[in-house]
Amino acid sequence: MCGLLALAATACSGSGDPEVAAPSPSGEAARACRALHDALPGKVEGQQRGTADPVSDYTAVWGDPAIRLRCGVPRPARLTPGDDHYDPTSEAAEVNGVSWLIEQRDGEYRFTTTGRVANVEVTVPDHYEPQINPLADLAGAVKRAVPEKKD
Repeated sequence: MCGLLALAATACSGSGDPEVAAPSPSGEAARACRALHDALPGKVEGQQRGTADPVSDYTAVWGDPAIRLRCGVPRPARLTPGDDHYDPTSEAAEVNGVSWLIEQRDGEYRFTTTGRVANVEVTVPDHYEPQINPLADLAGAVKRAVPEKKD
């Protein structure tokens, strides 16, 4: 049975697998995301990798409540010039050579890579504190599989 927090963070499916909306990248981003999917660790923050619903080469989950990864998501509004939410001074952090935009949301944090050929989004429920820790487990795979954009 899904708790209120889990329900707010992810919908629950009948199978118990967390639902994660699968992005649909193309070209270089899709290739990088498929490579990332194969390179992802079996454990993040001590949590075993599970099965996202629907199954996709662009999503992954660990633990309960689920730490969720989506690869090939659109560029965050905060990083998009001209968007009403654009904020070039948004909080960011570099973890093991990977730069992440930090967005605090209700009951979770969302981290999105910056400067890579595909945007990788990691959502970490408040259950895991500090919420930035899972990025250390994911940074190596991101750095190897998702190249930095060339100017």
